[in-house]
Amino acid sequence: MFQIFSDRLRVLRLVRSLFNLLLVRLLLSEPNTGGTVKNLCRSLIFAFFLLFPLAAAGQETEQRRLEALARNVTITRDNWGIAHVKGKTDADAVFGAMYAQAEDDFNRIEINYLNSIGRMAEAEGEQAIWSDLRQRLFIDEQEMKRLYLGSPEWLRKLMNAWADGLNFYLATHPNVKPRVINKFEPWMPLTFSEGSIGGDIESVNTESLRGLYSYYVVERDYSINERLQPIIHDGEDDVLREPSGSNGIAISPANTKGKNALLLINPHTSFFFRSELQMTSDEGLNAYGASTWGQFFIYQGFNERLGWMHTSSAVDAIDEFVETIIKKSDGKFYYRYGDDEKPIIEKQITVRYRGKIRELAERTFKTFYTHHGPIVRSGGLDKWISVGLMNEPVKALMQSYGRTKAKDYDEFKKVMGLQANSSNATIYADADGNTAYFHPNFVPRRDPKFDWTRPVDGSDPASDWKGLLSFDELPNLKNPASGWLYNSNDWPWSAAGPSSLKQENYPKYVDSGNESARGRHAVRVLENRKDFTLDSLTAAAYDSYLPWFEKTIPALIRAWERAAESPARSALMEQINELRRWDLRWSTSSVPTSLAVLWAEDISRRAGASARQERMPVEKYVAEKASGEMLLASLTAVSERLTRDFGSWKTAWGEINRFQRLTGDIVHPFSDSAPSIPVGFTSGNWGSLASFGARPYKGSKKYYGTSGNSFVAVVEFGKKVRARAVSAGGESGDPKSPHFTDQAERYAAGNLRDVYFYPDDLKGRTKSVYHPGQIGK
Repeated sequence: MFQIFSDRLRVLRLVRSLFNLLLVRLLLSEPNTGGTVKNLCRSLIFAFFLLFPLAAAGQETEQRRLEALARNVTITRDNWGIAHVKGKTDADAVFGAMYAQAEDDFNRIEINYLNSIGRMAEAEGEQAIWSDLRQRLFIDEQEMKRLYLGSPEWLRKLMNAWADGLNFYLATHPNVKPRVINKFEPWMPLTFSEGSIGGDIESVNTESLRGLYSYYVVERDYSINERLQPIIHDGEDDVLREPSGSNGIAISPANTKGKNALLLINPHTSFFFRSELQMTSDEGLNAYGASTWGQFFIYQGFNERLGWMHTSSAVDAIDEFVETIIKKSDGKFYYRYGDDEKPIIEKQITVRYRGKIRELAERTFKTFYTHHGPIVRSGGLDKWISVGLMNEPVKALMQSYGRTKAKDYDEFKKVMGLQANSSNATIYADADGNTAYFHPNFVPRRDPKFDWTRPVDGSDPASDWKGLLSFDELPNLKNPASGWLYNSNDWPWSAAGPSSLKQENYPKYVDSGNESARGRHAVRVLENRKDFTLDSLTAAAYDSYLPWFEKTIPALIRAWERAAESPARSALMEQINELRRWDLRWSTSSVPTSLAVLWAEDISRRAGASARQERMPVEKYVAEKASGEMLLASLTAVSERLTRDFGSWKTAWGEINRFQRLTGDIVHPFSDSAPSIPVGFTSGNWGSLASFGARPYKGSKKYYGTSGNSFVAVVEFGKKVRARAVSAGGESGDPKSPHFTDQAERYAAGNLRDVYFYPDDLKGRTKSVYHPGQIGK
């Protein structure tokens, strides 16, 4: 047991023995031989002789402590490689969960924390300095350590177990070489306390941050030209950016065949962003679902009594304030606040980065704060922009973990009362038959005289936040009469059909979203049904209808019908007939899906600027205002592109739209010559509930997905919980693992597998059972 750890200690003991032998020989030799060198050697070895036993003893004590913790944990790997972690205490379960996560993908754990603690540049070099600076404006290591020490004892135990589990993994896997973090410390989870793919801090634009703080570098070690060089992004067009977020659906018992509540858990993130995991303890923990790499709680999932699904919201929980800056003769900065001038708070932040020959260098910035928050960009002459956002790491971590142990609606609501969820709506269902929509609960109370969609005047004291809206002031909804509710990153005002809340009853700033194509699609598959089962809820989650084309395709057909006779009109006749017959449903064998999706991308680019000028969604502009010439020119261009890239415009969608996983890299490489799998579902932009954010990459003609459906689960809460699930690709990030792509075919087909929630479910389906530190994975 713990063979690698024990072998390392044996080596240390051997080294100590050799030094002891050398010391004895030196001490017994003639005192005048060897001179100064000999005396120096004696001194060094004597110091080593004194200090080594202390260090070795400390390491041996730490080894025994971690080994004792590991004996309290059992990891059972099922036939999909998914870890079912059992501990005596919750802390034991956290220890085992982090060890198991590290076995599956240590790289993603470390990357997440390099980002959250602002040390990415130590791995990635100078290009990451600005994202690190952004993070460090809000995350201060010393403050996090203070908050850790002041946290409730139960939470500190979990944070300690988190660090122990990761450090024990590194100690027992000496071949794993961290890029930067060689030792994990228990305060670190406070920097990554909420499991969304992009936290509030990432709303701050790094280019704008660079534009300001390039001029406030304490140590100038680079030129002006370098300072002002723009950041280059290899990403999607803004108009076609894949909608971030997720789908959540809850069905009341009245609308289900088995008279039990049902829940759809369907996060849309970048692929491989979360681990599928079960955590169980003798202290009442028993949670299953998706856990973001490096976090010790199930972020989207269920326990024996209830389940929760988070969806990104358009809630306004972040505000920018225009600060009027005064620079006085002493060189100090002040900002106007009412009739006063308040001193700007200055703070030096040092960012370390990997240099060109891999040595670590430093860059120190003078940064600025007002009582609203940090200054993040320039706002013009004598104006700076500060940002206010939620920064409650202890409460956020308490809420994220507390959800997993709630046993009924009242307990879950109490946890949400911590008001540390700033960006995500939550869809909820439980074994008592309750369903609910919880709005993001960190919503500042604001003066309605301001337009909060824009930066407000920070010099006016009336613009200050005035606490938070209470639970009863937010658009929360429990047990709607319609018998169903959903969220797909759009507004909550149609979340339960005719039983939805009314927008006019709430401050405008509680939500700034609209109804998306996915939202309209969700209503379509949920209304007027009373016979939902796990199977039919799964079918609804993969319903192939694409509502974006309901009005845009008829507009295209009308444009063709009205066009004067011409060679171009004749050349498009077959394409128009394909689209005329199309049922607006995706499939891998569908030619019109290929035509429609590529046309939608092309026409969105062509019409995007005009749609913005008209302040209209692109879909509406294309259907109502785009010229016939533009619509047909776009279809012509798409037909030519398909012929050029695939040999014919009559190319089935599955030949174009592919899932491919070749390496464990965070940024995946793609190749048309390597194996890949056809995928039917499309981008969420077109209203596909099962979304697949795909595009061609350098050197490819096929589309490869990198985001969208990442984890899908359907859950039934009866006397016993039943669930099915699938993860993109597989559980492991190691290409040599059998669980690297063993779920890929199921993922692409929407073929969910049974979840093994109870010990009896694992019988005959177990691959290995072991304690952390043992070889058995």
